[in-house]
Amino acid sequence: MSESDAGMFDQFFEELDPIVFLFGAGITVGVIAMFFISPTTVENTIATLNEGMLAYLNWALLAIVFLIVVFLLFLIVGPWGKIRFGDDPPEYSFLSFFAMLYSAGFAAGVVFWGPTEALFYYDNPSPLFDVGSQSGAAMSVAVQQTLFHWALPQLAVFTIMGIAIGYFAYNYENVPLRVSSALTPILGKENLDGPAAKTIDILAVFATIGGVATSLGFIGSQFVSGLNFQWGIDLGNTGIILVVTTMTLLFTISMVLGVDKGIRRLSNFNMVLFFILLIATFIVGPTIFLVLLGTQAIGGMITDFISMSLFTGAGTEGGTQWVNDWTVFYWAWALSWSPFAGLFIARISRGRSVREVAFTGIVATSAATIPWFVSLGGTAVWMQHNNIANFSEVMAFEVGAEATGFIMFDAFPIGTVFMLAFMLLVTTFFITSADSSTLAVSMMTTGGKAKPSNINRIFWGVVLGMTAAILMILGGVDALQSAAIITGGPFAFVCFLAMLGLIKHFSANHGRTLLQDETVIIGSSDEPSSISGTAQTSEDDD
Repeated sequence: MSESDAGMFDQFFEELDPIVFLFGAGITVGVIAMFFISPTTVENTIATLNEGMLAYLNWALLAIVFLIVVFLLFLIVGPWGKIRFGDDPPEYSFLSFFAMLYSAGFAAGVVFWGPTEALFYYDNPSPLFDVGSQSGAAMSVAVQQTLFHWALPQLAVFTIMGIAIGYFAYNYENVPLRVSSALTPILGKENLDGPAAKTIDILAVFATIGGVATSLGFIGSQFVSGLNFQWGIDLGNTGIILVVTTMTLLFTISMVLGVDKGIRRLSNFNMVLFFILLIATFIVGPTIFLVLLGTQAIGGMITDFISMSLFTGAGTEGGTQWVNDWTVFYWAWALSWSPFAGLFIARISRGRSVREVAFTGIVATSAATIPWFVSLGGTAVWMQHNNIANFSEVMAFEVGAEATGFIMFDAFPIGTVFMLAFMLLVTTFFITSADSSTLAVSMMTTGGKAKPSNINRIFWGVVLGMTAAILMILGGVDALQSAAIITGGPFAFVCFLAMLGLIKHFSANHGRTLLQDETVIIGSSDEPSSISGTAQTSEDDD
């Protein structure tokens, strides 16, 4: 071993937070090992815990996510929005900041489910709406429900964690960039290395690895199943390992290049391809119908937002099960991703105001998400309703959701080009998600170090890839998905406490200064000092 290699390994061990690293890695590897020993036992245990969470905490998840959305909207328009994350100018331009935030959060899921999700609601509408299955009225309700699930609420839980972590990390000395820092007002700055903080960070590691590995499994299955469905190419287990290994290699290369050369540039490419495919689908699809459908669906989402947010299904036949299967599932899934997404948002938000982060997190990203689901989801529903394409096997869960894009684009002129662009977009979006998540886990396991060593990042990248490959081969993706959902329950309360902590802290420390148009900078004492100032101009870090 050369002297430089020895130095790299020394840095790797020196930077570790041993408790978070060992327990976080241990839980993840332990779940994988148990699949080899007794997969049925693990799956049954996870299923039991999952059912318990849905039975007793579904209402809490619905209420907490709704309150977080309301709070973020207040931050956008209220006086607290002027508070800044430190005194430095923004590290990235607004467009790069937006692209990274969007790509790192849930954009791969947006692309993957774009043509599919509205079909499920078209076939099985929410009991909240009195419309018949596969009726004309179900078309707009289906797109409306999709927009509700993928716009403000999911993005809100990422954003609240990002604001809470970033504010305390950049405005106080000795507050690290890690998930537990979001609860600084609750735990106390002196207790951020205590048992409660360590527990939160360990759960965050497990939730991140579990959530992202499951998503890598979905993307891998899209390639394997899609190739088999469309072109009859059956790759088998060898193909699964090849696909996952290739993706792992790609996001590891991007990760080692760093945020600027890797994540930022790939995120910018993602957004360009995203909008090209969006506009092309809108033009080739039923354009006028999509305009009318989108207008009605957006209006319905705004009008019914409160009732959709707090609908538990009580008093309707099958309503509670429907809500648990869809809305509660999505909220819990987003909450399980909130540790890494929030930590990454905090990482790229230095120098920005609370208003900028809140606006980008839920408004700007929704402005990109809504047209995508209207165009692709609306086109798929229109094709099914008018017998132009047949998605009945997808709606009956006889074939996977990955088939929808192939069926839809097959009906387009030059459909193969659309298919290839769609598969490329899902892949590149996932690479940025995996890239940013492994960076976040590296930060979690090094006590909040903003730039962990390459060995640390590569270690977690390999763990992530191995987890996904093993689970795909063992058929355990559903079980780990349920495990990640279970972690969403506790993180619902972490997000809620983070919001309460921000309200308490902002009202106590910034009520008077904000009236004088003052902003926050890093201070040397327990409370941040204030100076008069205005927003810095965003600049790239090239």
